[in-house]
Amino acid sequence: MRRKKTYHYKQRSRKLEMDNQSSSRWRKFILVLNCITLGIGYCGGPLISRLYFLHGGQRIWLSSWLACIGWPIILIVLIIAYFFRLKIQGPDTNFIFITRQEFTSSAALGILVGLAGYLYAWGPAKLPVSTSTVIYAAQLGFTVVFAFLIVKQKLTVYSVNAVVLLIVGAGTLALRADSDRPKGESTKQYVLGFVMTLLAAASTGLALPLLELIYMKAQKNITYIMILEIQMILNIFGSAFCTVGMIVNKDFQAISREASRFEVGKAKYYLVLVWSAIIWQFSTLGIVGVVQYGSSLLCGILIAFLLPLTELLGVLLFHETFQVTKGLAIFLSLWGFVSYLYGEMKQSHQKKKKREENPISQTEVVQTSPV
Repeated sequence: MRRKKTYHYKQRSRKLEMDNQSSSRWRKFILVLNCITLGIGYCGGPLISRLYFLHGGQRIWLSSWLACIGWPIILIVLIIAYFFRLKIQGPDTNFIFITRQEFTSSAALGILVGLAGYLYAWGPAKLPVSTSTVIYAAQLGFTVVFAFLIVKQKLTVYSVNAVVLLIVGAGTLALRADSDRPKGESTKQYVLGFVMTLLAAASTGLALPLLELIYMKAQKNITYIMILEIQMILNIFGSAFCTVGMIVNKDFQAISREASRFEVGKAKYYLVLVWSAIIWQFSTLGIVGVVQYGSSLLCGILIAFLLPLTELLGVLLFHETFQVTKGLAIFLSLWGFVSYLYGEMKQSHQKKKKREENPISQTEVVQTSPV
């Protein structure tokens, strides 16, 4: 009798192990998918925003509003997913999964996201893309600090080194403000764009751990549908915040006038606005997915990792100058990224080695369980 029960426990243990492996593969697939989505958003977003300002666009509140207003795309996906579940699960299917607490937290965070979007819009408005992206890389440093304070993320020598290098890398750009300043723009405007972009990096660095905290305090397992719901709420309240700014600044009345004066034509003006809303939605979708299936720090690392590609694209597409200080900033930012990545790999290797030294398999635990 004991042998039969032991065999039964072994079979159940193997099945559970296979289920866990399948779940792990699915999580990795979703994580990779969200990393790609984040890459599309964070490379394409600054470029199309800069395109808007280069050809005559002047509305910063409008630019920040476009970064959030694409939330109806997520709503369409949620409606399709609901009818798909309804067909399989029947009339008891819930349309919304998040709780009131998660809704309230996401709404409050959405206002911070809207503020970060407004601050970030100053970068493409006043700075070359290659410059604003290097400054924004400092968000990884802010993310590390806030993750340590909010979600108790453990810091290592490598992560602290990354913080210092990224901040120094962003700071080197301030040394050559006059030579990098676009034509017709004052030093005051350039410095304002620099400061606002740095504040945007700090806001993003705060928002990522707060998003991770929402997941940690959730009263149920976070599904991908819940991630989409949280993203939609973030963008609804972020766009509401920016809408108030647009109303006060009278941006809605100025859209038609700005379109008629847009250098490449009225039709392309509206096309730029539509694609801005779509591309920036990729970035927020990638953020909430990477934070859930990875961590806020991993999200910050990926954003910093996308820096060189966005930098080069800005130089190639908009023929921006590439100076020694800019190259030094990229080098320091990449050095910080590699330092952090090496530290994470080393820590992961130590954990794996410790598990191998103290192997406690699920099967062994089952075998020693009382009958």
